[in-house]
Amino acid sequence: MAQPSLTKFIIKRPWLKNWLKPVANWYTDLSGYRKLGLRADDLIPEESETVLLALKRLPPKEAYDRVFRMRRAFQCSLSHQLLPKEQHTKPEEDTPYLTPIIEEIEAELKEREDLESMVVKKKKA
Repeated sequence: MAQPSLTKFIIKRPWLKNWLKPVANWYTDLSGYRKLGLRADDLIPEESETVLLALKRLPPKEAYDRVFRMRRAFQCSLSHQLLPKEQHTKPEEDTPYLTPIIEEIEAELKEREDLESMVVKKKKA
């Protein structure tokens, strides 16, 4: 999940953040996943080993909630309907729950790779 991101660049510049915030909210609303009751981290593809490992590390309650949201969204998709307005995911509920675990796993893998590739040199006396 090592995609290039402009987030840090934008956050450091308040004028740019204030200018892009309405565009980001509009785009998020237009994507429609919140109208199906999903959260942003529910959209992460499960194809990589890192994501699969992160899913295994989820607390049981969070894993159950994720499966429930996915099944409910799938059912809505099959019936070509959206959830009622009161069941839409609200922006304050749309917090990352999987991304921090993925970042932690990527850091662990990088550290392991660094340690495995480390070369120890003996000092000459």
